[in-house]
This record gives sequence, structure tokens and C-alpha cells, in this order.
Amino acid sequence: MLVWERPEPPDRPTPAPLSRERIVRAAIRLADADGLDAVSLRKVAAALDVGPMRLYGYLATKEELLDLMLDAAHAEIRPSGTGWREVLRSLAESTRQTAHRHEWLADLLGGRPQLGPNTLATSEAVLAGVGDADLETVVPAISAVNAYVTGAVRREIAERRAERASGLDKAQWQAAFGPYLLRTFATGRFPALAAMVHDGPHLDADRSFDAGLDFLLDGIEACLTRAETGPPTGS
Repeated sequence: MLVWERPEPPDRPTPAPLSRERIVRAAIRLADADGLDAVSLRKVAAALDVGPMRLYGYLATKEELLDLMLDAAHAEIRPSGTGWREVLRSLAESTRQTAHRHEWLADLLGGRPQLGPNTLATSEAVLAGVGDADLETVVPAISAVNAYVTGAVRREIAERRAERASGLDKAQWQAAFGPYLLRTFATGRFPALAAMVHDGPHLDADRSFDAGLDFLLDGIEACLTRAETGPPTGS
């Protein structure tokens, strides 16, 4: 039986009450503070002031704990809206916001489909929200949106971590490496890159995310329109 199906052990009020929910909340607090490296069954048990062996009545492995944490995070991802475009935009924005609250989520997104109740509820909300749109297009479209969000939030979280590790924010990093780029571009070897840096848009993370999402949703809309109208007729 999967961890979500297994019954919990009978409640033991002493020495400390315990449940899967308490265990997951404690693990999330550790991960929010210090990342996934701070999460182990021993550390979670210490945070709950219980012996590590007590946790094994509720879950069998650290992988199950990570599955439960990921599913708990999905409780915060609640897509809404009218029509497929609003729903998919809401899915993207809600996932990104949740990952910003819980940076460790970026490390767990992707991989095999998750089967926890909150994750299934998110998927149900998305599929129900797209209504009667063509499933042959909508299903891969949802996968494309999820893939875009996963890549975007991983890049953003990696930037946050780099700032903390180096002590340099984006502006300071650019100031430090700017002279090198100017010398390199002066050689004339990279004219396209030089034009992009000099004349291209310099979007912040929010605007960059929104622009990329709009490109993706516009492409999905074109595919849905073709599916509805059929291939163009020849002259």
C-alpha cells in the first residue's frame, strides 16, 4: 500500500502525540529553513522530541517523507479561472508562488507523476477547469506548462541560492563581471550577444516569467484553434 493508503498507528498521547501531518509539518519547517539537506528522519524526530523509531510507524523511508512533503505543498496550488487559458495561467502562477514560499519544492518538481490526494486534486481542478477543450491538445499543453514552470522556478531559485552563496545580488554581480564582458565584446567575436546586452530588454524575474508564459499560452491557443477549425483547405 502507498503511504497515503496505509492507516496510521493508534494515537499515543505520551511521550508526545504524533501523526503523519505533524511529521510532515516538522519536515517542511526544517526544509524551509535550511533546504532538503536538513531533512532526515532523525532530524525530524528530534524536532518533534521523539525517538526516530517512532516515525517508522508512520512512514517507511525518507522517500515517503519527501512524497508527503511534495503532496502537502500541492495543497497550496489551487488553479482557478474560467476557460483553459485562465486555468493554465493560474496553475503556473500558483505553482511558482508556492515554490517561492518553499524553495525546496523546486528540487522535487518533475519526475514520475505524484499520486497524493492534494496532487490529484490539483490535476482534477486543472482538467475540470479546461472544460470541453480538445484533450488531444490540452493534455500535452498541461505538460508543457508544468515543464515551463519547473524550468523557470528552478532557474529563479538557483539565482536566489547563488546570491546567498556569493553575497552578491544581481546588480552587484553584473557590476563585477561587466568590465570582462565589455572587453570580450570589443573583440567583435560576439556581435549578436553584444547587441542583445546593449539593446535588448532587461526584464526582471516576474516580467520574464509572464512573457514566457504568454508565448506558451499563445502557442497552445493556436493549436486549439487549428483543432477546432481543422486543417486549412487548399486553393
